[in-house]
Amino acid sequence: MAIIKTETKQKTIEKEVTLSGVGLHTGANVNLVFKPGAENTGFVFQRVDLEGAPKIEADANYVTSTQRGTCMEKNGVVIQTCEHVLAALVGMDIDNAVIELDASEPPIMDGSSKFFVEAIEEAGILEQEAFREVYEITQVVSYTDEESGSEIILMPCSSYQITTMVDFGTKVLGTQNATLNTISDFKTDIANARTFSFLHEIEMLLEHGLIKGGDLNNAIVYVDKELSPETMEKLRVAFNKDNIAVKPNGILDNLTLHHPNEAARHKLLDVLGDLALIGTRIRGKVIANKPGHFVNTQFAKKMSKLIKNERRNNVPQVDLNAVPIMDVNQIMDMLPHRQPFLLIDKVFELSDNHVIGMKNVTMNEEFFKGHFPGAPVMPGVLIVEAMAQTGGILVLSTVPDPENYLTFFMKMDKVKFKQKVVPGDTLIFKCSLITPIRRGICHMQGYAYANGKLCAEAELMAQISKVK
Repeated sequence: MAIIKTETKQKTIEKEVTLSGVGLHTGANVNLVFKPGAENTGFVFQRVDLEGAPKIEADANYVTSTQRGTCMEKNGVVIQTCEHVLAALVGMDIDNAVIELDASEPPIMDGSSKFFVEAIEEAGILEQEAFREVYEITQVVSYTDEESGSEIILMPCSSYQITTMVDFGTKVLGTQNATLNTISDFKTDIANARTFSFLHEIEMLLEHGLIKGGDLNNAIVYVDKELSPETMEKLRVAFNKDNIAVKPNGILDNLTLHHPNEAARHKLLDVLGDLALIGTRIRGKVIANKPGHFVNTQFAKKMSKLIKNERRNNVPQVDLNAVPIMDVNQIMDMLPHRQPFLLIDKVFELSDNHVIGMKNVTMNEEFFKGHFPGAPVMPGVLIVEAMAQTGGILVLSTVPDPENYLTFFMKMDKVKFKQKVVPGDTLIFKCSLITPIRRGICHMQGYAYANGKLCAEAELMAQISKVK
């Protein structure tokens, strides 16, 4: 497994676009506004009907319920049935967006992602400066719900693909499969697949006061039991129809299937939306057998944890005995720093968007005289400084005369220290661009490793200025 920074740029929408409708379960009128999202923010919901317009990130760890859709909660802020919106964003190859709502639940529209896709097309798609990251699958990952028998398997593949297999043990629906071999096919093959339910589920939901926003235009109802006159009357009233009947294919009337396997396609749509909660794009093939929101989001939580650990523990594999691409003399030709403030010894990798450097930490360092006598520990600020100097090699490599430039810190963010660094340790630094270098400004993610473990991390921003 590996997190890879691709050469593909992130995307958002060009302008705001609004949709209005009712929530499937709440029946409440709701306005949804898609807004452009900043780089590296992913998908963020915002409740403008609540004081302070609180935000909640699309994150599997916020999922609290999967009873009739995927629901999230953060600090008391609730978002219900978010999967169709998220599927549309992923299916349209969007990385960052704000989804503004004036109620807890997005509008159900026709029960698919079709109208959300059309809104995103109307808004336009904008390429951003930041590079896109993907989590490349190199070994099989799986999750099984023993109670339901539902299972999701993720295996190596050169692109993101999904296959769903649906079998509810009913004659009216039978066994169905659906496959999405490339995300670009989502709009034509999957987006218009509508949500579905069985008659016995509809009766239960009506009894509990749910699906207040449902009608025969936004849900396929499979009739899996004999319709009594009492049930027919309940459905007629609930769906505000003069008459209710069952079509020859076992579906309530006033609706024609878009695809013979529309149920399997909608389950694929749900999988795509729920797995957006992982927060990182996947390069691998998903096979989902009898998927549902519970198994989908449990798998998303498992993947989110794996990726988080991978980010923190992805120690660069550096052969310290190999000839470096830059030794300390070459580093001094590029950086203005000198002893005792030159804090990197070698550079082993240097590309357009990343750099890997190294420092041998010895007892002879000046700072160990006072930090601390009898218990020498490298100051955290100097670890970050060394990280920044490594990043300075990256940014100064973009100019033809680096000796005529100085590098200045602009900002440090999300700084964390994980392990102590002591004499005898070898520090490995890796800095990667978060956004391309523009006008001499470098925004990068830095990591420092010692003894095979992450010891510090930070987002750094610096600017190079020509010496006058």
